[in-house]
Amino acid sequence: MDKGKIMKDVITAKDVKLSYGSYEALHGISLNFHEDELTALIGPSGCGKSTFLRCLNRMNDDIENINITGKILFEGQDIYSPKMDLVELRKEVGMVFQQPTPFPFSVYDNIAYGLRIAGIKDKELIDQRVEESLKQAAIWRETKDNLKRNAQAFSGGQQQRICIARALAIRPKVVLLDEPTSALDPISSSEVEETLMDLKRKYTFIMVTHNLQQAGRISDQTAFLMNGNLIEAGKTEEMFIAPKKQITSDYLNGRFG
Repeated sequence: MDKGKIMKDVITAKDVKLSYGSYEALHGISLNFHEDELTALIGPSGCGKSTFLRCLNRMNDDIENINITGKILFEGQDIYSPKMDLVELRKEVGMVFQQPTPFPFSVYDNIAYGLRIAGIKDKELIDQRVEESLKQAAIWRETKDNLKRNAQAFSGGQQQRICIARALAIRPKVVLLDEPTSALDPISSSEVEETLMDLKRKYTFIMVTHNLQQAGRISDQTAFLMNGNLIEAGKTEEMFIAPKKQITSDYLNGRFG
């Protein structure tokens, strides 16, 4: 992040509460996400990290008996407004899951999938986007001679980078990552981390991670959640060196969680 660059908020969450029936899982979370930064959401299992992440592109909508209040603004627009076009929102706010989830067809067709759904028919443009996205996700070298090969035939780490390329192909502004390396071996994890480090100058990433070392290595901002509350958020290095709250310090130093 350039020192002279003014922070622009891409997503702003204001007092977001979420309940399943009578059980409240998120108790009023307010947090801003800055453009071209990677924000890590950390906290013990079951603290609401993934639940909150899924609110940011309305992935929780299909769950029965769910109630979400508060506001989430994407570029100033309320994403829960009845006027919000969900397809458009998910084009702008992409998602990569914990388990690599390439579709069971070729690498090329995986990356082209979103473009075709968006109605792009120009083969030259699709070819160009496929190559560009695979390069951005640092998986071009392994796939360029195997674009017709089934994406599920690659290793877990390669599959996850194919999924990142698929998310990038439609040029989203934000990519949500739900523990993108937790199912991977250490070498594949570090390859995905390197990819994200390179990409965060061009995209806004919001990543749930259990791995505190990973959050410390690659995020610009960290938000610590516990029991459905946002305990503290701020610049990663400041939080890791001098957290404002004792409970954050205890968590970061492995005293619980």
